[in-house]
Amino acid sequence: MRIAVCGGTGTVGRHVVRVAGERGHDVVVVSRAAGVDLVAGPDRAADAALAGADVVVDVLSTTTLSARGSVAFFTATSRRLLAAERRVGVPHHVALSIVGIDRIDAAYYAGKLAQERLVAGGAVPHTILRAAQFHEFAGQVVGQASIGAVTLAPRTLTRPVAAAEVAEHLVRVAEGAPAGRAPDLVGPSDDTLAAMIRRLSAHDGVRRRVLEVRLPGGYGAGLASGALRGGPDAVRGRLSFDDWLGSEARTG
Repeated sequence: MRIAVCGGTGTVGRHVVRVAGERGHDVVVVSRAAGVDLVAGPDRAADAALAGADVVVDVLSTTTLSARGSVAFFTATSRRLLAAERRVGVPHHVALSIVGIDRIDAAYYAGKLAQERLVAGGAVPHTILRAAQFHEFAGQVVGQASIGAVTLAPRTLTRPVAAAEVAEHLVRVAEGAPAGRAPDLVGPSDDTLAAMIRRLSAHDGVRRRVLEVRLPGGYGAGLASGALRGGPDAVRGRLSFDDWLGSEARTG
């Protein structure tokens, strides 16, 4: 099977590329580094990258808390991908989204909801997989919300899952027929972002003060509500955050 991975150099994408390769698939990485700009690049580049693909796995992401910016990014990339897939005859589009965001139409999540609507309403047969926040999110917040040895952690109740396990689930979905909506994927246990960052810092031997803050508005309320833990029918990942800290899934 020929699998095109859009965002194949990112947090989840690099694991998707690895897992798909290990399972014997022909993998094409679609990224700016590979000469394909899915935001504003020429259609011919997207068509050439997707030609002959049996499935496209979209794990593209952007770093923003702006609802306008997030919607613009995911709308542009999804429209360009879906249009290219129709032109070259790709029969299956797989998109990664986030559990529990239905009532959090704000900030980054506004873009993911816009993406879901485009994919679900498009002409290409599709599967949408929603996953919980990744274990890797703790380190990303440290990098983005720290001043020296102090990190501000949004109050977030989640059920985090390893990006490597998300990738395994995505590849299984890609190997199957379009399903519309795949079962959600969450981690094995509840956690808070602040607690994750404290344990990450302790594991790495870094002295860090973590201040948990409640973000304002609907976005902050959604993060703190527990909605991001997913529902009772979600598939549970195997690797806890604490086990992930010292695992190859983190470093590999």
